[in-house]
Amino acid sequence: MKFTKTILAAASLLAAASLSAQAGDPVRIGIDGAYPPFNQLTSDGKLIGFDVDITNALCAEMKVECKFVMQDWDGMIPAVMAGKIDAIVASMSITEDRLKKVDFSKKYYNTPSAIAVMKDSELKGESLDELKGLSIGAQVSTTHADFAEKKIADIDLHLYPTPDEYKLDLESGRLDGVVDDIVVLSEWVKSEEGACCKILMPIKPVPEIHGNGAGIAVKKGNKELADKFSAAIAALRANGKYQEINAKYFDFDVYGGE
Repeated sequence: MKFTKTILAAASLLAAASLSAQAGDPVRIGIDGAYPPFNQLTSDGKLIGFDVDITNALCAEMKVECKFVMQDWDGMIPAVMAGKIDAIVASMSITEDRLKKVDFSKKYYNTPSAIAVMKDSELKGESLDELKGLSIGAQVSTTHADFAEKKIADIDLHLYPTPDEYKLDLESGRLDGVVDDIVVLSEWVKSEEGACCKILMPIKPVPEIHGNGAGIAVKKGNKELADKFSAAIAALRANGKYQEINAKYFDFDVYGGE
């Protein structure tokens, strides 16, 4: 009996040590570095953008060490489900379909979608019906791709791993238009690289498709981590740090309505 108690005590100490070690490990943040101005890799390999600065501020608020892990966009959810990363901070919208696989924090921003076309396009942007029969591009596994597939009738939909590929195809004339976040498209068409193109029209959000803003995804059941991120987001909004980061990138509040 005494021997059994000793074994149990030792096992408890080992378990506690293991938990302590896990608690001290960095929080691994999945990001793709291909979605400016929210996140991107510079030519010298530096990771920058709104998602990056917000993540660093959230981790500081939570008093935890965080480590960015580069991950292809369409592998983000499988990676967090498999435990390869702990959280996703990559402009991922909170949708019902995704909530079946992962849990989310509260939103950390919420911006609508839009359609961009070549500057010399004859489309007027008065109705989605104008896009009927046209070639439209979007990033794979996004709410923008879902919207195009479900709400724009009879289009030839082309899906791409990152926005960079659809931008090249639009510029070269292989696409008639593209669908993405209005901030992403607006920043692009204002740049030298996007001088070819213009915003045709914003898209009215469809809640069942677009969800409730971008949140931080974690493994299903890890409510503790999701709640910590939610509390940190609220704290940054309250102490002004969020607004400071927001002003670095945007001239309006990307958080959206409270």
